[in-house]
Amino acid sequence: MSNKKIGPIIDLGDGDEPETNFSNNRSFADVVEARMSRRTVLKGSLATAITGIFGGVALTGCDSSSSSGTGTGSAPQLLGFDAVPVSELDEVVVPSGYSTQVLAEWGRSISNPTILYDLPITGEQQGDAIGSHHDGMHFFPIEGTDPYEGSSEDGLLVMNHEYVEPRYMHASAIGQSLSRSAYPTYDDEGVVRRVADEVLAEMNAHGVTVVRVQKQLNGEWAVVADARNRRITALTPMEISGPVRGTDFVKTKYDPTGTMTRGTLNNCGHGVTPWNTYVAAEENWAGYFRTGAERPREQARYGVGTGAFSRYGWERADADPESNDEAYARFDVTPTGASALEDYRNEPNCFGWMVEIDPFDPDSTPVKRTALGRFAHEGVVFHPAVEGQPVVCYSGDDSGNQYIYKFVSGQSYFQATAGGHLLDNGTLYVAKFNDDGTGEWLPLVFGQGPLVAPLFNSQADVLVNTRLAADTVGATKMDRPEWGAVDPNTGEVYFTLTNNSGRTAENTDAANPRGPNRHGQIIRWREDGNNTSALSFTWDLFVLAGDTSEDAIVGGFDLNGDALTEDNIFSSPDGLWIDADSRLWIQTDMSESVVNTNPTYAMMGNNMMLAGNPFTGEIRRFFTGTLGQEITGVITTPDQTTMFINQQHPGATITAAEFASGDIAGLGNWPLGGNNYARSATVVITKDDGGVIGS
Repeated sequence: MSNKKIGPIIDLGDGDEPETNFSNNRSFADVVEARMSRRTVLKGSLATAITGIFGGVALTGCDSSSSSGTGTGSAPQLLGFDAVPVSELDEVVVPSGYSTQVLAEWGRSISNPTILYDLPITGEQQGDAIGSHHDGMHFFPIEGTDPYEGSSEDGLLVMNHEYVEPRYMHASAIGQSLSRSAYPTYDDEGVVRRVADEVLAEMNAHGVTVVRVQKQLNGEWAVVADARNRRITALTPMEISGPVRGTDFVKTKYDPTGTMTRGTLNNCGHGVTPWNTYVAAEENWAGYFRTGAERPREQARYGVGTGAFSRYGWERADADPESNDEAYARFDVTPTGASALEDYRNEPNCFGWMVEIDPFDPDSTPVKRTALGRFAHEGVVFHPAVEGQPVVCYSGDDSGNQYIYKFVSGQSYFQATAGGHLLDNGTLYVAKFNDDGTGEWLPLVFGQGPLVAPLFNSQADVLVNTRLAADTVGATKMDRPEWGAVDPNTGEVYFTLTNNSGRTAENTDAANPRGPNRHGQIIRWREDGNNTSALSFTWDLFVLAGDTSEDAIVGGFDLNGDALTEDNIFSSPDGLWIDADSRLWIQTDMSESVVNTNPTYAMMGNNMMLAGNPFTGEIRRFFTGTLGQEITGVITTPDQTTMFINQQHPGATITAAEFASGDIAGLGNWPLGGNNYARSATVVITKDDGGVIGS
């Protein structure tokens, strides 16, 4: 093996999927354009426009007589803290009266949590360590019986790891001019290779971490050793369940029966089932594969690449582990055999699903639930389960001009018998937003409407090609659907639409008055009759993100039509969660390529988290993060006195030249400081008086 380094071979930025929706379906911009004139964006008129279009039927946030359970007869006052200012510091900032602590850093051993592995990290060490780029997360009380009730001092913290930053992981990267997404290679007698152990480290840094966390006598939290501590990675065996199981779509050399696959990738948001399991979303997975052949639609419509290398070039590893047949080479999905049973042409079809994990059983096999559809899942959010009624959940496809989906189980929920089987059969729907503020759920069922031969040949075909099915039935193209949240008190559903850089100035509208839409918005809806299985709904907009200007091109506006202020300006809403009192927690993800540099975003400072009151429309900034990060993942303990949030990819704004110099102090070194590489980690937030977070 030659030691001649040739530097990065490919740089796919943040790994977002390319635009692949070229259907003629209406965009959400077209819908809102038909509902409101441009003048309604002016101060004081937006709320009138939003509430008026329902003919007097307003959603909760527009109706102060509604109650969240925290007050009756008038809108509850949910926000009891002073807003923090925007920040460009390399430290976390919380309101006066709150304290923070760092927990569960990337590289901390799960078998012996007193060890924090030094970087660079080996493949074996990473297999025993908390992964990289923390994302969606949930705190499961240690009793293991209910995901939201039980101990507030002892539980399992389960979190996703979306992707990796190779330059921080490998000794061979030191001194090279590498950007945040580039990786080191070497020339092996004219063939570009990757070091196998570096590939192993990257694959082990993906996936999901399960660790036990406990509140200590001094009030701080710690990761502790426990038999249930577990890493689920890009190599972990997984079962395929639901309508796609055993079909020709997912038969590979690894498993010719089409019932098993290996690993989960690019786990972004998550979900928590009513039966106390965790569901990890597979988001921008397509770029991990490449092909040298003509792509079938189930690859082309999702953005599987045709370049020389995949996102991380894992298929170029200089060795494959003998115990995992072609575990690395499988990311080149070019057909090489006589059939799909002799190669990995179908490997991409094994990704793009929701993956169910039992955090309390370390020997359990994760299950990919194919009935929920295949796309760039940002996460999944469940309505509170009702005895004797179907299970209902929602998921967004996080890519430009994609769709929002709803799943209704075919069987009813009964607590005594509930389990993952409820996610294996049912109906998947896609949303259509109408001009009059109503919406429809369009079924994606083979044999119904246009979903028939020769375009589709089975329900498995519909699910593997979920995007094409949604195109075909006429769903509404949205501005990159991200996280969703259900208000446990009102049943209303909220979704973040983070931005849409593909929009032109000629295609602006009152709700998205930006061309392109740089800042995004939050949409919400109520199922008709408050019936979660309803096939129609009523929708409005909760907030248009943006700055303090009243200029419709860049300004942000709250529910009352007022321009956002210094206390609540924000851009690119992403993470979302609603707590037990109906506080809406909003997390932002301005790209590393623009944050604190581009004039449009500079006034926003670092990425942040805000809290909103759905009943009044009030929003206040609660938290600002460090340099280069994205705020993501949020949950509290059942008593709401401890909050956990994640900082993903801190230090990502360090340039390739700065990294090569080795002198990065002050450029993004959280949480260790000094000249250390930054590490993704969980932030623990508590109120000094022991009270409810946000109150």
